[in-house]
Amino acid sequence: MAGTILITGAGSGFGKEVALRLAAGGHDVIAGVEIIAQVSPVRAEARERGVTLRVEKLDVTDPGDPARALDWDVEVLLNNAGVAEGGSTVDIPAARLRRQFEVNVIGPVLLTQPLAKRMAERGSGRIVFMSSVAGLTVDPFTGAYAASKHAVEAFADALDQELAEFGVTVATINPGPFLTGFNDTMFETWKEWRDDPAGRLFDYERLAFPHEQYDPEPVYATTVRVLLGEDRRYRHLLPEEMEPQARDQVAAQWDRELNDGRRPALVQKAHDIVPATPVRQD
Repeated sequence: MAGTILITGAGSGFGKEVALRLAAGGHDVIAGVEIIAQVSPVRAEARERGVTLRVEKLDVTDPGDPARALDWDVEVLLNNAGVAEGGSTVDIPAARLRRQFEVNVIGPVLLTQPLAKRMAERGSGRIVFMSSVAGLTVDPFTGAYAASKHAVEAFADALDQELAEFGVTVATINPGPFLTGFNDTMFETWKEWRDDPAGRLFDYERLAFPHEQYDPEPVYATTVRVLLGEDRRYRHLLPEEMEPQARDQVAAQWDRELNDGRRPALVQKAHDIVPATPVRQD
């Protein structure tokens, strides 16, 4: 058994499903959810699936919540909590930019610090970051989200080097475009902005997430294997068929020239695509 596994952001999406699957396997899982209103629904779903799952309110931006986690004897940590702010870098309000980094970067790192020290004292432990392909590449209108995931990549890489001698391993999960609703709602966050729409450079009613999206099953299955130590790789870009494309995009930055003044293809696609478009399965 892997010991106590703590998963943040387990009120929905990847985190919730991974928590339920691990619990179904008989593992000791703590599902951390952002708000108290998520506790009962997640517990109810666990009962419906016939599994024992401990659910705790754990907002990574609330100093009191991570402090309680020190009493949980965590041996495996999945930093999964995250939000995605869509919009052009020139339009996103300051408060929304700050929240993007508080939830995706600062909160998880501050939660990790004391738990990692406990793992180091014990001489064993596993820390996994739910990063993104956006931690390696970037698309238009996802700059804030991608910047936060690039920061996650930096912290994860540093931690992996710093904790190696203490018996603690670090890994990242890097999902591409998966059809969970997360990507599409990223392109609706503008509805909560408290700015003057007349001052925006773009009309966000006309834009959508510029990619067809995959079924999320590979993320669930891979994350479970990584958390249980059954997969020893450091990085896991999913779906695997996207890895060559991501490698090419990263390598192309070395020879990249200034833009030629024309609208890039992905900006045009954001105008043209229908939200929640699935990848065609031939």
